[in-house]
Amino acid sequence: MSQQGVQEELYVDQYTLGLVGPDQEWAGTVADGGTVTTYTPPGCWGPMVTPSFRGGHEVTRPIRVEGAAVGDAVAIHIRDVEVTSMATSTGSMAERDEAFGDDPFVDHRCPECGATWPDSVVEGTGEDAIRCAECGANASSFGFEYGYTVAFDHENAVGITLDEDGAHELATDAERVMDIPENARQHPILLYEPDGMPGTLGRLRPFVGNIGTTPPVTMPDSHNAGDFGQNLVGADHDYGVETEADLDLRTDGHMDVPEVRAGATLICPVVVDGGGIYVGDLHANQGDGELSLHTTDVSGTVTMDVEVIEDVDLDGPVLLPNEEDLPFISAPYSDDEAAAGEALGAEHGVDVDTDAAPIQVIGSGATVNDATQNAFDRAGTLLDMSEGEVRARCTFTGGVQIGRLPGVVQLDMLVPADVLEASGLDDVTRDHYGL
Repeated sequence: MSQQGVQEELYVDQYTLGLVGPDQEWAGTVADGGTVTTYTPPGCWGPMVTPSFRGGHEVTRPIRVEGAAVGDAVAIHIRDVEVTSMATSTGSMAERDEAFGDDPFVDHRCPECGATWPDSVVEGTGEDAIRCAECGANASSFGFEYGYTVAFDHENAVGITLDEDGAHELATDAERVMDIPENARQHPILLYEPDGMPGTLGRLRPFVGNIGTTPPVTMPDSHNAGDFGQNLVGADHDYGVETEADLDLRTDGHMDVPEVRAGATLICPVVVDGGGIYVGDLHANQGDGELSLHTTDVSGTVTMDVEVIEDVDLDGPVLLPNEEDLPFISAPYSDDEAAAGEALGAEHGVDVDTDAAPIQVIGSGATVNDATQNAFDRAGTLLDMSEGEVRARCTFTGGVQIGRLPGVVQLDMLVPADVLEASGLDDVTRDHYGL
């Protein structure tokens, strides 16, 4: 990846074909303290049904951050997430075994002519609309087990699911309705026109499902996580790895954590010089766990300020959510709580540490238990704590939340100020919460 001129404000509308890694072309270089705006196409379903993709998302080309070197961290301050799609389709998936080898998200092949990662064309609408450009066969590796189409009311932040007629009408104008960016290469999932649970009303709150820094090896963008990454172990395709230990090179950009939204700060490890921030997989909404494995994928823009933090021993992302998104038990202490704690301490003859700030350590793994252990390990390294102390503090002043099943979690903890200062994250955390 070649270096480019440093820009205080960088606009990115170029994307990869489903891959992240050090061999991807830079989108540009932003100044330390500068601002990036990305215009991203939908994540999961569009790339999933487009057989030329090597991964399940269409993320931006990596963004170099001035001065970011291996061993540093980059703080991504998310200022705004705006959905530009008017509707989308989603649901739980059914795999078409004949259209892939080891992995339906990665290892695409035409079921008739055998072409790998074939180019495709659209003929009509419905689940057989995406055809191999060479032989005309249905080349998509996915259909819906149960799907639905959602139309958005941006002004009031709600969406409704449509019936058969409504879903078909949007399918006939799918690219415009989904606002597929000019440089994107996916087919819009509205083409499939699913019509399950019509008339259901849902609340919308957009967030970014896949955002982070470039890993030191090339991998499918949707598999840059400890749970999805399991599909790479032993896989007989270009991106397969030999053992689960090889997944330690991931940077866990694919989190699907709903709190990664406007107002949040995400702190990511730098493992290639320049950091290589990338953005994709915007969602209009999602309940914790993403229980269908997919949700409302949309096009949109993300505006974020970036900041280099030098010499941070970070093995994975750390999230600073909006204060209103924190669990009750791990929010910063109020003045009244601090005063009550100090009075109680005086009564019992113990100094009470009321100067603490919340962080969420992201963990991922094959299961929720594995992901939680991964978060314990990462928190212990970052904060120089034993696992016993991490577990104790997360029980008494925090907890664990599920970002995605089967294996992405947020480990909540109120961290004493002196420990946070030693970790290198004190300033960014205090600034974020106004402490």
